[in-house]
Amino acid sequence: MAALILSFPPLRSLRTFTRNSSWTKRGVRLVSGGLGRIEKVLIANRGEIACRVMRTAKRMGVRSVAVYSDADRDSMHVAMADEAYHIGPPASQQSYLSMEKVLEVAKMSGSHAVHPGYGFLSESTEFAEACKREGIIFIGPPSSAIRDMGIKSTSKHIMSAAGVPIIGGYHGEDQSDERLQAEAARIGYPVMIKAVRGGGGKGMRIALTDSKFLEQLESARREARKSFNDDVMLVEKFVEDPRHVEVQVFGDMHGNAVYLFERDCSVQRRHQKIIEEAPGPDISPEVRRKLGEAAVRAAKAVGYVGAGTVEFIMDAQHNFYFMEMNTRLQVEHPVSEMITGTDLVEWQLRVAAGERLPLLQDDIVLRGHSFEARIYAEDPNNDFLPGAGPLLHLSTPSPDQHTRIETGVREGDEVSAHYDPMIAKLVVWGEDRSAALKKLRYCLRQYNIVGLNTNIDFLLSLSGHPEFEAGNVTTSFIPQHYADLFPAPSAPSGETICQAALGLLLQEREHTHEFTHTSAEPFSPFGCSNGWRNNIKFNRNMTLQLGDKTVDVVVIYNKDCSYSMQVGEEVYHVTGEVETDGGVSFLHCCVNGVKSRPKLVIVDNTVHLFSMEGSSQVSVPVPKYLAGVSHSGAHGAAVAPMTGTIEKVMVKAGDKVAVGDPLMVMNAMKMEHTIRAPKSGVIKRVFFSEGSQANRHAPLVELEEEEVEVAGSSQ
Repeated sequence: MAALILSFPPLRSLRTFTRNSSWTKRGVRLVSGGLGRIEKVLIANRGEIACRVMRTAKRMGVRSVAVYSDADRDSMHVAMADEAYHIGPPASQQSYLSMEKVLEVAKMSGSHAVHPGYGFLSESTEFAEACKREGIIFIGPPSSAIRDMGIKSTSKHIMSAAGVPIIGGYHGEDQSDERLQAEAARIGYPVMIKAVRGGGGKGMRIALTDSKFLEQLESARREARKSFNDDVMLVEKFVEDPRHVEVQVFGDMHGNAVYLFERDCSVQRRHQKIIEEAPGPDISPEVRRKLGEAAVRAAKAVGYVGAGTVEFIMDAQHNFYFMEMNTRLQVEHPVSEMITGTDLVEWQLRVAAGERLPLLQDDIVLRGHSFEARIYAEDPNNDFLPGAGPLLHLSTPSPDQHTRIETGVREGDEVSAHYDPMIAKLVVWGEDRSAALKKLRYCLRQYNIVGLNTNIDFLLSLSGHPEFEAGNVTTSFIPQHYADLFPAPSAPSGETICQAALGLLLQEREHTHEFTHTSAEPFSPFGCSNGWRNNIKFNRNMTLQLGDKTVDVVVIYNKDCSYSMQVGEEVYHVTGEVETDGGVSFLHCCVNGVKSRPKLVIVDNTVHLFSMEGSSQVSVPVPKYLAGVSHSGAHGAAVAPMTGTIEKVMVKAGDKVAVGDPLMVMNAMKMEHTIRAPKSGVIKRVFFSEGSQANRHAPLVELEEEEVEVAGSSQ
């Protein structure tokens, strides 16, 4: 599905030349910071950001080249590209993180430039320098800027010298456990442990007490090694309940730098953003100007070129402090585009070709308000555990002038366990914050997915919370309002149960019609599903599953093709038909005189109903002899919550463990997860070794209760 890309006045051609260029068989190359031509760009990434870059490239007449792993062979970004090249197995280290393979494809395809997207190689100094050596334009800042801002300890010193406010901490070279723990004690708990080359919440942990420090340090190091091949850490004072406010900046090769206002990204889980907005709520024009000017000073201090984001933490008095700079295009860049009427990917391509910034500071006007909601394959009710699996059904709101859907998947695609679980970004714009928030909630109701758990219902709960509506957001928003954001599930109403039963009856009727039309006796009464009986009304019993409970529905077939349905003591009069619109089925129904049109999806034994009032799932119970082994795993076992790689095994057969003791560390969806003992006991068997792959719900260890010796009495 294509996202809406705003139209802008045409800028001058990318084909700009100077004497400081060289000819190759692939076209003009950038040499020593001169100008160049970009007619073909390789996107060294996957998923929605690869598709996002390709859309702008196509609009500008620039050919796009994709790279893909085994897991992405049939993916959307491969289908969108003008050319696509296989670069290895699913593991990122052997595919998307392999500089040699990416550069080999760039040269083989005749690409003039490489766009790294975000993540993977986007903030790799080595990759930027390798591109330069090969005469390939790296669409990003100079490698020196990546180095200076990528190493957090270095960036703090540079920012302090540039007059940008910073928070104190330890950024030293001594990385021993003893030194880091001593510095944490000096700073005072709680402290934030962060990978110096980190980003996106990876390699970041909070140590609340001294006793937890070493455990959190080791966990942060493992994740940093996995994500960045670097486990150097810094320790800073953790500011409790701050706001996370960041500024979009852009620089060119001619010394110009501008800011495109701020974004508020405070609402997070696992230190990763889930809803972003621009501009920040309740930020005065004066504070907005100071934020922007500080961000531009930060960019100019490192000779920044291209798109970048300067991140700040802000306290309740709107004092702000430099946190880090992301030297790439951010995931949430669309909200900045929406409030400024710009296409930042187009700016990237033009600036990388040596052009001046399309707009200077006084030309950039803030208009309206924009939200971005990240739709993830995850289970918010299980500590936001990421998931993987097929998108059996996917329907979305229609993109329009004020609605964008940034995605890299289609219905039928699979969310892979090898990469980030983000399915899409839903981006909306309104004249003000209230209008934009109303639009966001309306569109979230229309974003319907079947096949795996998502956070859509949680996003609706979050965006409808009174404190969020008031703009009172901090990084502690979710834990502070946990009870409100995770209400106890309510049972479907009788009307909903009737809708589900009607959907099943209409599906049964359709299947019967299909069968009789192809049979030798299409008019046989035994092939009729309308419940016709001579002189009597046919009735039948249906049993439906609602969570862990069942409900009996008595269905009476009326002669006018309507139904009378009894649920408990209530009787409902039900009529309806299934209609298809744009490949999506809708249940046009009437229950006791109230008409509705929910979206209807029936997969296997489950009916999914989606409407503007919410979503419901009603199932047909599966007989016990077909149900198989419970997904909760074998008795007495700790199970894998998802498919992933075993990073560390902490126990062996014979070890005694208590409830909550760590057993293993798994890495999945680019995140580290500690598997803990579900009960006290003795480890009988360990089923996986370090480096092995475990499937979802696979038993990891077998636990048995510890034998208790009872002292015998003397005779």
